[in-house]
Amino acid sequence: MTNYPHVISLPNLNSLSLEALVAQMVVIRASGYLFDHQIQYPMWEPPASKLQHWIQDLGVGGVILLGGSAPELKLRSQLLQSWANIPLLIAADIEEGVGQRFPGATWFPPPMAIGAVALKDMAKAQQYAQEMGKVTATEALAIGINWILAPVVDVNNNPENPVINVRAFGETPETVSQLACAFIRGTQDYPVLTTAKHFPGHGDTATDSHLDLPILPHSRSRLHQIELPPFQAAISAGVDTVMTAHLLIPSLDAQYPATLSQGVLTDLLRQELGFEGLIVTDALIMGAIAKRCCEAQIANRYGGDEAAVMAVEAGADILLMPLNPETAIQAICDAVKMGRISHERILSSVKRIWQAKSKVMDSFPLNSTTENFLQKVAQPLAVTTANHILLDSLKIGGSLPLATSPTHSNVQLRNLILVDDVLACDFLGRNAPAIDIPKQLGYKLQWLDRHTLPTTDDTDHLPGSQPTLLQLFIRGNPFRGTAGMMVAAEIWVKKLLKNHDFQALAIYGSPYILAQLLRDLPPQVPYFYSYGQMPEAQAIAMNLLFSQTTPGSGLTEFI
Repeated sequence: MTNYPHVISLPNLNSLSLEALVAQMVVIRASGYLFDHQIQYPMWEPPASKLQHWIQDLGVGGVILLGGSAPELKLRSQLLQSWANIPLLIAADIEEGVGQRFPGATWFPPPMAIGAVALKDMAKAQQYAQEMGKVTATEALAIGINWILAPVVDVNNNPENPVINVRAFGETPETVSQLACAFIRGTQDYPVLTTAKHFPGHGDTATDSHLDLPILPHSRSRLHQIELPPFQAAISAGVDTVMTAHLLIPSLDAQYPATLSQGVLTDLLRQELGFEGLIVTDALIMGAIAKRCCEAQIANRYGGDEAAVMAVEAGADILLMPLNPETAIQAICDAVKMGRISHERILSSVKRIWQAKSKVMDSFPLNSTTENFLQKVAQPLAVTTANHILLDSLKIGGSLPLATSPTHSNVQLRNLILVDDVLACDFLGRNAPAIDIPKQLGYKLQWLDRHTLPTTDDTDHLPGSQPTLLQLFIRGNPFRGTAGMMVAAEIWVKKLLKNHDFQALAIYGSPYILAQLLRDLPPQVPYFYSYGQMPEAQAIAMNLLFSQTTPGSGLTEFI
């Protein structure tokens, strides 16, 4: 086994077998945690023995990580690189900074928060986006990540979009283009790769491609007007990779999703737009591809491995998370041996991979000291920038601050928190400001999700009247399937309005939920909206609702 942290050169392509070349085109998913018993998604994240086999023996080209804290990721990435005979690209979906995925690092508000700042001050928004790119690159490298799967350059002009939502910088191609390019500029002094996604544009869909295949019915002229300009801008700004979208766009290809379409990847992206960097598929295990592949396999058309072959035929250089890495590699090799794919086609992709790995070569020796690590992650300036983005993008209204004393002393104040899934709320621990600050002021916590309440509008059997602070944590997320209010939230909103119990409202996440609720919210009811859901956003909200002197808020200096 090569002790990789000391190796900083790439082998000659002519010295590699076909299998080794193809393996370099595969990026696998791995848990960011250090031990097998910590694996959270066993369907996608292999145990250590299989992971080591895929890296050391198969020679896969890269790994995408999820889970674990920032310090754990530093050790994890060192271990993965030590198994590799050829340097690994190590990627992560860190669209909101490293802290979005790996606690301990800086967690920025979603990109749409910067887009909201741009509506008032584009220059300030661009400064924020560039600083976000700089901090993300710095912290990513500190923990061993050299491939940032950001920025999202989709134009979220569909409020019903269940998966892009606040991940986009905005609703117009002009805003998205300017802010995405600023983010890319912020990374360019660092040996990291950036990624424009999801080509040719996932913003105007109402279907989550993690679950099924969206169809985008727009004409070519409309695509060139709305969806494509941010990709063109990102390419001009020097983005390193472009990620495909699992979408069916009949005006470009009536038969195959963009990920599997030569007309989309080669004809449009490579030739028409002139992109010379890496084309990477979105995860091939996603429902838009995997589900349709399984259905199609029944008709002897294509299965999981066939999707990998078709993606290469279409023009993809890197296959992200194929259903089975080993059989996908073999299927592509077989396609080459049968003449379906040329050997030159494989070489052209691996040459691009080599160029990308050469760019990030300085990231491979991961021998920085603990002190050096601590000086690069969650620095005061980075945290301050994230908080200022939260403050500059928030929306407030009604009568502030909130009066917390009930009319009758025997009335119990209620802090009602609704989330999509109680089991997936890392941002709402025991001491989270949304929970702790109201508790100090006498509020009793009631915490529910979409599984907890009836799915009908029958409120007769719900609890009785109580002055209620309603806090909603709702945003578009992969696998959620909807960007709108959950049924449970709709039931509670109607009940609180009917009983005149709506004491205050805090929304963290989707701005479209705020717009929906403001139509019925009495004007005197105080409300707060934040794009972010992290503890810092919660602390700002509770400070504003209860006044600047709320005990334990920890963010009074920003108000």
